[in-house]
Amino acid sequence: MAILGTLLKQGIKLRRSIEQDNKPPLSLQARQLYQLLSAARGTAFGKYYDFDAILDMYPQGVQAFMQAYQERVPLFNYDSIYEQWWHRAHKNAEPNVAWKGRVKYFALSSGTSGSPSKHIPVTQQMLKAIHRASIRQILSLSNFKEVPSKMYSKGLLALGGSTHLNRRGTFFEGDLSGITASNIPFWFQHFYKPGRRIAKNTDWDAKLEEIVRKAEKWDIAFMAGVPAWIQIMMEKIIEHYKLNNIHELWPNLTAYAFGGVSFDPYRKGFEKLLGKPIIYIETYLASEGFIAFQTHPNQHLRLILNNGIFFEFVPFNEDNFDADGELLPQAKALTIDQVEEETHYALLLSTCAGAWRYLIGDVIQFVNKERSEIIITGRTKHFLSLCGEHLSVDNMNKAIELVSEELNLAIKEFTVAGVPHDTLFAHQWYIGSDENIDETQLRDRIDAHLQHLNDDYKVERSAALKEICVKVLPTALFYKWLETQGKVGGQHKFPRVLKKAQYQAWLSFLETQGIPLPKASF
Repeated sequence: MAILGTLLKQGIKLRRSIEQDNKPPLSLQARQLYQLLSAARGTAFGKYYDFDAILDMYPQGVQAFMQAYQERVPLFNYDSIYEQWWHRAHKNAEPNVAWKGRVKYFALSSGTSGSPSKHIPVTQQMLKAIHRASIRQILSLSNFKEVPSKMYSKGLLALGGSTHLNRRGTFFEGDLSGITASNIPFWFQHFYKPGRRIAKNTDWDAKLEEIVRKAEKWDIAFMAGVPAWIQIMMEKIIEHYKLNNIHELWPNLTAYAFGGVSFDPYRKGFEKLLGKPIIYIETYLASEGFIAFQTHPNQHLRLILNNGIFFEFVPFNEDNFDADGELLPQAKALTIDQVEEETHYALLLSTCAGAWRYLIGDVIQFVNKERSEIIITGRTKHFLSLCGEHLSVDNMNKAIELVSEELNLAIKEFTVAGVPHDTLFAHQWYIGSDENIDETQLRDRIDAHLQHLNDDYKVERSAALKEICVKVLPTALFYKWLETQGKVGGQHKFPRVLKKAQYQAWLSFLETQGIPLPKASF
């Protein structure tokens, strides 16, 4: 198998440029949309919205073609596209609804905004697209000079959802990470850890314990997974084998790919578990598709423009969204040539899984339009703006990273809720850490950093946002609450902003744990 590693490395050296580097983003995206519409023209969705008429506009030019698509096909969120279209493939097993053929897999996803599970279609074409993007990400490691050649013959540990999928008539359902892991190419199975048998375990604690027991037999060079669960795994391995750091067991550990949440709040605690620096690579893989990945050191996520997804961008402002983060009827979407850097956009996807002009719920900014590089700044429903403070998850993550460095703290989790304060407002923070922390000092430093990071926040701190409250809790409470919500392990993340029913559920849980409740809550 070392030969395969050598071949992979040689392939990396030969693949210095890809199509995306050589063609304009608009050209790539126009062709991608044409391919999607052509493939789905015979579906119920394609016939209803007359994809043939849209395709007829392609010879008239890119702008006319894209405009025809935007005029004929409305914007959808999950509820609207499921109720109008996807339910036919899901509940009735009807083929050719929004994508050609019958949907074999549905990914269960609630994101971090709610408890009811969403059923996201995952087609064979989407699985192939995800595999292609995964290989492209591995190939991009050649851009990181610190990567030794021997890494490519070592193990890759992917910590995700169970590969045991529930059969529901003609289809299977489960976590996307479980669906993709159960469909990995045969040639990659030798490298993949924890292996099919362990990955199939639906009991998260039992799976973790077995990973710990097997860890000494593996030579891991690359890890992938949600930071919180990777960190818990490393802590258990270090404790079990009485190590000083994870590199004493896995000396070839070189790189870690993360996604789903910002790594910044976890960095301080994560690095305490390492014996030497490793490479961090950001990935943007959602239940709806593989959206972007980091291709070079010290750069940001790069949208994948030629792999089964057509992107649109809705300016995230009062013209297009209401106060609850819901799309307004008059919302207007832009194509990739029309965006501007440093502006918040809600992301729309049209995909080879039958999502059409679909609001994924994430908010991004372009930091390099020429290279299509983005950062994820939050969720449409995860911005706090009780009184105009426009506080993004990106602001929160950065403040936690700064205060962790400043006070030398390991903060593993946090969440924030907006609450009443007399006749005005306050932010209630819950910080997950197992260290002895002065809550007043922590509150003051978080508040100071946020005022520096966000001018709107600074203004409102002297106006309607009257108080910042901080409560430090044991980290285990955050994961215990996730367990009560049926979201332990794998790809599940703790929500950074709690609103309404979700916040009340959190407060009820804290009450059962003997934690005093704040004076006010929505």
